[in-house]
Amino acid sequence: MPDEPETVTVRGVTTTGFGIDIGGSGIKAAPVDLERGQFTAERVRIPTPHPATPDAVAKVVAEVAAHFGPPEGIGATFPGVVRAGRVCTAANVDPTWLDTDAAATFGAAVGSPVFVLNDADAAGLAEARYGAASGERGVVVLVTFGTGIGSAVLLDGRLVPNTELGHLEVDGHDAETRASDAARERDDLDWEQWAKRVAKYLRRLEALLWPDLIICGGGVSKKAEKWLPHLSRVRSRVVPAALHNDAGIVGAALWAREQGPGVR
Repeated sequence: MPDEPETVTVRGVTTTGFGIDIGGSGIKAAPVDLERGQFTAERVRIPTPHPATPDAVAKVVAEVAAHFGPPEGIGATFPGVVRAGRVCTAANVDPTWLDTDAAATFGAAVGSPVFVLNDADAAGLAEARYGAASGERGVVVLVTFGTGIGSAVLLDGRLVPNTELGHLEVDGHDAETRASDAARERDDLDWEQWAKRVAKYLRRLEALLWPDLIICGGGVSKKAEKWLPHLSRVRSRVVPAALHNDAGIVGAALWAREQGPGVR
């Protein structure tokens, strides 16, 4: 039987949303209490299909959504630039995604509107509302280290969408080919060796944006004690993401709440 997440209503507006986080290895989903930024039921994860074509991914999106009801007010992340629901870049996903209307594709599969945004942007929104950037003023940059490097930029808590700072050039290389978590595993680096690459990347980022705070997200945020102390000559305050890998789901649910009708 599908889980039945509790729905709370405050002044006629539901405080429960639903987020889906589409990653290279797994598609994860959960209902979210938008007052607290916490799951109201256990997260469901299904492996990402290969090849991860739009139709194949949409089927999994429909499956994880159906597990919970299906829910209403669905937000979904995507690992690429997304403008008005349409995919504009596909650096680390199947190239058939280029110019695909992801919002329409997922909406047709699920049977209700789906609001789509970049995965790092979703994490940034979640951290700004509920996590490491809550209450922070000034320029905040969230950087996610995974298959590639994603980025989110916020000014006084407001998102500047679709930044692609993982593709900054560092020493003649695309940064994510050297400093992503995938690069750490590929090159068999220990945490200290990897931290040197990350620090060089962050210094390059600082030279362009001068952020007041840098948040490091992705799976490596759970192991921050292994590498964060080894960052050197980084001027900004650097902290691990508070929501870890849950940030994408939470941020997607929050995005759907803010973009959907009748929520303002």
